[in-house]
Amino acid sequence: MEMEKVPQNGYEIKGLWISGIQRKLTLKNLSFPFKLISSLWNANKIIRKFKPSIVIGTGGFASGPTLMRASAKGIPTLIQEQNSYPGITNKLLSKKANKICVAYDGLDRFFPKDKIIKTGNPVRQDLLSIDSKREEAIRYFKLDKSKKTLVVIGGSLGARAINKLVESQVNWLVEQNIQIIWQTGKLYYEEYKKYDKIDNVQTHAFLNKMDFTYAAADLIISRAGAGSISELCIVGKPTIFIPSPNVAEDHQTKNAQAVVDKDAAILIKENELERFQILFAGLIDNEERQQQLGRNIKELALPNATSNIVDEVLKIAHLPSSQREETEKQNK
Repeated sequence: MEMEKVPQNGYEIKGLWISGIQRKLTLKNLSFPFKLISSLWNANKIIRKFKPSIVIGTGGFASGPTLMRASAKGIPTLIQEQNSYPGITNKLLSKKANKICVAYDGLDRFFPKDKIIKTGNPVRQDLLSIDSKREEAIRYFKLDKSKKTLVVIGGSLGARAINKLVESQVNWLVEQNIQIIWQTGKLYYEEYKKYDKIDNVQTHAFLNKMDFTYAAADLIISRAGAGSISELCIVGKPTIFIPSPNVAEDHQTKNAQAVVDKDAAILIKENELERFQILFAGLIDNEERQQQLGRNIKELALPNATSNIVDEVLKIAHLPSSQREETEKQNK
């Protein structure tokens, strides 16, 4: 996705031939040494040509060789760890990194404590003022003010398990006087768009106006990626997390659990979806519980994450104050 989105925003992007090591015996691992050598070689070429003041890694596979080569050349590095449970790449890179920006407490179990700074994860700035957009959002989605609105988000590509859950429960939800904004993801839209024919149900391949989406929501069902959780903390609405089990280190479940441990959300694993109706009914019938979850998740928000990370980057890069101020203005 980034190979498409980054150029659209005016930035050059280069890819590296690299992937993770499979945790089981498989022929795919035979190509890993060649991928590593290739990616180290190409990362070195990119760094030599671009001459960066600092190199930032966010934990993707390409971060490994790039930060390794930068550290070897004495270039400052910063890790932005988005999850509550870091992957192998960031654990290894943390030994040489200058700073590690994190979004959760307790990561000194994995990283050198003196390098950690809790900044949070960057979020869309238009989410900071969604409370004032509710009326406009209701008009935008043509919603009924007298009904509760459930927003279902499975990611831009979609989530098969969440879509199947909503499909199985859609009639029951409508019977509970719920109206649904359902982002199916572009991979599944053709399969599920037929549910638009049901009153109070609207399906979308992708939701472009996320500020309006969150402003209109009374309850939210979502995956538990790091970015999604950071946004939902800003939004402050009662949320049910259904994490993807198909990610490295099962980090979505760990991300969601870190929020649930603060009594700030509900977690349903994919192998427990038969519990959905009971849990949702208990939530929709309890206004006080909805408000409590909304308050608790909002207390976890770190709305200044972007500027705080930028501050750390500029400090490590040793930019002059005039350039630092100009960069901060651009960031705002």
